[in-house]
Amino acid sequence: MNQGLTPDELAQVIFEIEQMRSRTEDELTREEVEDILRELNLSSDLLDDALMQLRRKEALKAQQRRNRLISLGAVASSLVVIGFAGFFLQQHKNAIALVQAQEDRITLEQDNGGNLKLIERQNSTPVVYRVILKDAPVGKSLDLSCNWIDPNGEVVKQNRYQTRNITTSVWNTHCRYILGSSAPVGNWQVQMLLNGRQLSETDFEVQ
Repeated sequence: MNQGLTPDELAQVIFEIEQMRSRTEDELTREEVEDILRELNLSSDLLDDALMQLRRKEALKAQQRRNRLISLGAVASSLVVIGFAGFFLQQHKNAIALVQAQEDRITLEQDNGGNLKLIERQNSTPVVYRVILKDAPVGKSLDLSCNWIDPNGEVVKQNRYQTRNITTSVWNTHCRYILGSSAPVGNWQVQMLLNGRQLSETDFEVQ
């Protein structure tokens, strides 16, 4: 069944025919190439080698373009990964900066719920510094430390530890120091720090 063409379709058909004719006219047969070489006083014996070399150069250029695209893609991917890593690191730092101490107290090993201010020296007396943190980052762990400072202002003990994976924004933690019978009497101090930032401190007396 014959089907007519609209003016727009006819114009498109004419354009396609012109493109095909142009491509055909641009292509030379082998005989035409050899004739041109003879006119230029050039030997056609190496025509096949020259064509092979030309194809190799074209293939090399195509490979170089692909390699450049692959390199650019790798660089772009690396930048994306670095960007995401930087974003999450900044988010972690921001979360750490929000952590504060809500409550702190001194107890012995057996916690009776009180807050000792006076501790008598005995052999191997464990003193526990208990701190309740607020705004702790859920799903993360914290690097904490405690400084036990004697009446002379010297840090006689430093605890360093990492918490378990935090499951609630209000988090109980503690550090401990064994107070021996030779410990100096007087006013002591204990501090808790998060990544070097002081969260809390309290004083107690040893006699």
